Amino acid sequence: MSRRRLMAFIAALATAVGLVLLGPMTTTASAATCAASWNSSSVYTGGMSASYNGHNWLAKWWTQGETPSTGGSGVWADQGSCTGGSGGSGGGSGCSYPAWVAGRAYVAGDIVQYTNGNYYKASHDNPGYDPTISTWYWDPYSCTGGGGTNPPTNGSFVVSEAQFNQMFPNRNSFYTYSGLTAALSAYPGFATTGSDTVKKQEAAAFLANVSHETGGLVYIVEQNTANYSHYCDTSRSYGCPAGQSAYYGRGPIQLSWNFNYKAAGDALGIDLLNNPNLVQTDSAVAWKTGLWYWNTQTGPGTMTPHNAMVNGAGFGETIRSINGSIECNGGNPAQVQSRINAYQNFTSILGVPTGGNLSC
Repeated sequence: MSRRRLMAFIAALATAVGLVLLGPMTTTASAATCAASWNSSSVYTGGMSASYNGHNWLAKWWTQGETPSTGGSGVWADQGSCTGGSGGSGGGSGCSYPAWVAGRAYVAGDIVQYTNGNYYKASHDNPGYDPTISTWYWDPYSCTGGGGTNPPTNGSFVVSEAQFNQMFPNRNSFYTYSGLTAALSAYPGFATTGSDTVKKQEAAAFLANVSHETGGLVYIVEQNTANYSHYCDTSRSYGCPAGQSAYYGRGPIQLSWNFNYKAAGDALGIDLLNNPNLVQTDSAVAWKTGLWYWNTQTGPGTMTPHNAMVNGAGFGETIRSINGSIECNGGNPAQVQSRINAYQNFTSILGVPTGGNLSC
């Protein structure tokens, strides 16, 4: 091989090796879209996000007025650098809107693409609620800007009033069927997701757990008044403005503790922290608190009761999400069986099978 040809071969080989070595080294990941800008007057609760100084920050618990940083009280967690956008708002035209991220704060007008491929437009500022089960979003929004003119709705409830009365023959008059159906608009994915069988199974599961918690919709408030003063967590910065003993169990899920009243009220757009009595005086509000827990809270379980029913995990997982080891894993088999009995009765009334995994 001539010297000229040898040098050309070496140069070509060096170029090839350089491409292999330098290619990955020069690749950089794109920064995340910035959440809504941090506002010193806004209240942030655990799971909400805000952007500050080019970084996204995640609140670990309730905070107001504390500048996002890695110091201070430790409430803020640095989620890394971000660029452009504001809480996931879509830019440009067509289908260029970003994917929805659970727990990321969004502001009114933001458009996101959900996991089902549809686009949703936020109708209110919110801390990352699921677009398919929350009235904080408008209907699926088209890529060309059409649609999104009405909030999603829950059609005719899969449980008729006659069936409801059959399920609860001794119910307190406070727990009205009209109050329940009025509350359905708060979580339009409830009992409307999946096949007709799954829809009825979810309704039966919710009502069975509610029946167990209230003695068949008989009790509106917690019966042991000695517990009332225990439900004020004074470590919370917002305290207990309605009084030390104002946050006892009320409604179909016996909502209790000041932090649960605040969280439910924030999600529903109702000031329950200052007005907890609404849960025992307004039937629709009471039912909404039950649906709030069912659709958004995992409790001591690993999923929301709503997800347990629509994803096929079974009725037993709804019990786990409500009372965890207090009843499950041998904690209190009699209580578990009581819930199962109610569920079996209600699915029979609705004419659907129970499905598997009844116990926890």
